[in-house]
Amino acid sequence: MKIAIAQLNPTIGDIPGNAQKILAAAQQAVQSGARLLLTPELSLCGYPPRDLLLNPSFVSAMSLALQQLAKDLPPNLAVLVGTVEPNTKSHITGGKSLFNSIALLEAGKTQQIFYKRLLPTYDVFDEDRYFEPGLQPNHFTIDDIHIGVTICEDLWNDEEFWGKRSYAVNPIADLAILGVDLIVNLSASPYSVGKPQFRESMLKHSAVRFQQPMIYVNQVGSNDDLIFDGYSFALNGQGEIMCRARGFATDLVNVEFNNKTRDLELSSLIAESESEEEEVWQALVLGVKDYALKCRFSKVVLGLSGGVDSALVAAIATAALGKENVLGVLMPSPYSSEHSVSDALALGKNLGIETRILPIGELMQGFDHSLAELFAGTEFGIAEENIQSRIRGNLLMAIANKFGYLLLSTGNKSEMAVGYCTLYGDMNGGLAVIADVPKTRVYKICHWLNSHPSALKTQHSALSTQHSALPTEIIPQNILTKAPSAELKPGQVDQDSLPAYEVLDDILQRFIHDHESAAQIVDAGHEPMIVDRVIQMVARAEFKRRQAPPGLKITDRAFGTGWRMPIASSWVAIKNAYQARPITTSTVASN
Repeated sequence: MKIAIAQLNPTIGDIPGNAQKILAAAQQAVQSGARLLLTPELSLCGYPPRDLLLNPSFVSAMSLALQQLAKDLPPNLAVLVGTVEPNTKSHITGGKSLFNSIALLEAGKTQQIFYKRLLPTYDVFDEDRYFEPGLQPNHFTIDDIHIGVTICEDLWNDEEFWGKRSYAVNPIADLAILGVDLIVNLSASPYSVGKPQFRESMLKHSAVRFQQPMIYVNQVGSNDDLIFDGYSFALNGQGEIMCRARGFATDLVNVEFNNKTRDLELSSLIAESESEEEEVWQALVLGVKDYALKCRFSKVVLGLSGGVDSALVAAIATAALGKENVLGVLMPSPYSSEHSVSDALALGKNLGIETRILPIGELMQGFDHSLAELFAGTEFGIAEENIQSRIRGNLLMAIANKFGYLLLSTGNKSEMAVGYCTLYGDMNGGLAVIADVPKTRVYKICHWLNSHPSALKTQHSALSTQHSALPTEIIPQNILTKAPSAELKPGQVDQDSLPAYEVLDDILQRFIHDHESAAQIVDAGHEPMIVDRVIQMVARAEFKRRQAPPGLKITDRAFGTGWRMPIASSWVAIKNAYQARPITTSTVASN
């Protein structure tokens, strides 16, 4: 029996449009000879729908669309569709009013409904807010093949793989005990660096442990801050990969279940990304493209400072939307170096995007004049420096408002972590493209891009003709070699206020991702005063991050949906580790 895997990119809430995508995949699957079609978790409404699920009309619309889809599907094709199902006993049991469900559609109607058993409530997930867990193993039989059904988190509880059990049950083990021939998992699993490879190793462990062929189908595309990588795949009972779909793109692949061997046979096998930098690049390009299109923007604007962060964001935007849809704005101040302007213009030329220069010197003078009496007798400092950033933010917002562009902010994760950014200035924007990319990784991606310039034309079809002769390097070398600087005062560089980025990023990785204490970070070789200072900066900057635009998530610990820190808090992470030392006020601690 041939089984088709539909790796779909739904738009949250576009129930009719998502149904059409399922129908189109079904028609393609029939043409390829498939008998069964698999679609991702909540494929009818898109994942995650969040509080749309609290709207009864939203749930009703899904039910009606599911009924119509069942009638429209090819009659000889069975289709598993991700949807929600009302919990008709919730008023009796006190449980949640919905189930996260999979519907088996065939011959014009819904044949069976399966309920997700494990509901994640960590990181970006909050499914216990909406759903009641299913209590029974899910399975069905088609053409004498006994198939077990699991939904996303249902496969993430193998106690042998993890060394512990997070939930009371393991749905994969329950299905193996039932003696199913094949297990399918329908997922909407968000991307983070290295996660595609991790999923394959996790399922390989389960396939080998239970001698069970498995098919994994994942959503693709970006919804708000979450990026879904796709990379659907199938394993035989020995844990060998029999097929793999493309990463960061819609796809439909087929795999054959051999009724005699009761196992899957080798099919198409798309290669994985060559490096983490390539993987992150593809994720960010997809994230920008989908965020813009799903929010109904066709063009973007960003500030070009001549620095590495804005250079990378401009390149990502160009690959995502095409050079004709990107506007780069240079806003030099009297403190801007000559090379900042020339580097930004060189970048714009390499990318082929439109650039405009809007000097801000006169605007700075206007602010100085208005504040002269109030600021009289004070020294030039952070307030005056940040006015420059806020002038630039106002200009960019004015352009975005005037022409209906999406403003992309260009701050990286290192800056967001310690507050080296200005509210209502460089933090302005509708999407923070690299807010989850540390500064050291920004450089790595730029170097990778320079060695792979064709990456500019792989994510957007129009680019294949736009860049028939790509430059030998996309990011000018001077941008990559000069010292990073906000250029808010003469001779300023980032390291006036921050540790070296190699040091800062390692401390942030240990503190934010690995949850190490200050003492552990010091034991790893970092200076106590630097560790103390960085941790305090992270805590002080929480109010800034709460007001930041949504940032594309590419790590397992991003400043977004899954980051739930209080703003007003007396907890200091360095307590009881060693004596905290006061730090002097700096740009980092400013607004």
